[in-house]
Amino acid sequence: MRRLNRKKTLNLMKELDAFPKVPESYVETSASGGTVSLIAFTTIAFLTIMEFTVYRDTWMKYEYEVDKDFTSKLRINIDITVAMRCQYVGADVLDLAETMVSSADGLIYEPVIFDLSPQQKEWQRMLQLIQSRLQEEHSLQDVIFKSAFKSASTALPPREDNSLQSPDACRIHGHLYVNKVAGNFHITVGKAIPHPRGHAHLAALVSHESYNFSHRIDHLSFGELIPGIINPLDGTEKIASDHNQMFQYFITVVPTKLHTYKISAETHQFSVTERERIINHAAGSHGVSGIFMKYDISSLMVTVTEEHMPLWQFLVRLCGIIGGIFSTTGILHGFGRFVAEVIFCRFRLNSYRSTSVPLPDGHASNHLPLITDNSTH
Repeated sequence: MRRLNRKKTLNLMKELDAFPKVPESYVETSASGGTVSLIAFTTIAFLTIMEFTVYRDTWMKYEYEVDKDFTSKLRINIDITVAMRCQYVGADVLDLAETMVSSADGLIYEPVIFDLSPQQKEWQRMLQLIQSRLQEEHSLQDVIFKSAFKSASTALPPREDNSLQSPDACRIHGHLYVNKVAGNFHITVGKAIPHPRGHAHLAALVSHESYNFSHRIDHLSFGELIPGIINPLDGTEKIASDHNQMFQYFITVVPTKLHTYKISAETHQFSVTERERIINHAAGSHGVSGIFMKYDISSLMVTVTEEHMPLWQFLVRLCGIIGGIFSTTGILHGFGRFVAEVIFCRFRLNSYRSTSVPLPDGHASNHLPLITDNSTH
């Protein structure tokens, strides 16, 4: 009984076989079939390698939502060098919501030399080249997001030459926290003096001949500091053509959550518009000489997530490539053989045309003569 049930089970499984096997004695091979098979295998290998390359790569997914966080503080990371002595300049932030000066105690004033060393000039040249490429090819920003990690450093390298020149500039660097509302960070002549109705800068003791707001922005970012990220103003250098000159930067800050396989941080992206003009009250150009960065916070928040193709999707695509190539080449090979057989059949019909045979009554027969045994003798 067990053997009988086993035979029935095997017979049932044979009937369910969707891949019937053909005996090798009935299989006919041909040179054309071998050529098509070689082409199919080569194409499958090439497409498989390309698909594996796509599987190893990742891409950035952007999602947008309304930023509902208005109570937290916004961090501003600053590293700016101004071509004036530190005792002549002052930096602070005017919060437009509270109309008062926010504390800028987190900034450090460091006397430095404005001209860069050869190594620092090379660093700045490479940074400006990256900035120009980023403006032309926006997709490079995804590469920067994926390659950024906390141990990297994009800061200006220290001087390699021990210059004996006395410091003629002031490097203002550090960070400060402000409210998440529009504000104005500025660097102008004199130290800031806060008072209830606003703020002022003590600039009466500084002569106009010493005004020089030529500056270099080595780093400016908002939010958590990520050294591997290159911001739009990093590497910017402006040379003042007049003592009384105003440099303005209008910045739109977009809160950004960055999630990659290397880091997960809450930072901010920003776009900037630049403007500069010479202060001349007689010509109607009013204002205060200095560097002004007016920023505004966007109400939208962007979530940037690095994604990877799942393994099951890679296997499905791989099966589609193999099955599709085999089916397509099989159809093309069958169609080619059909066309070749039609053409060859016509040639054979033309080659087997019958010759006319004369008959005794003067008629001609177009039939081929029968070959008998007597005719062979």
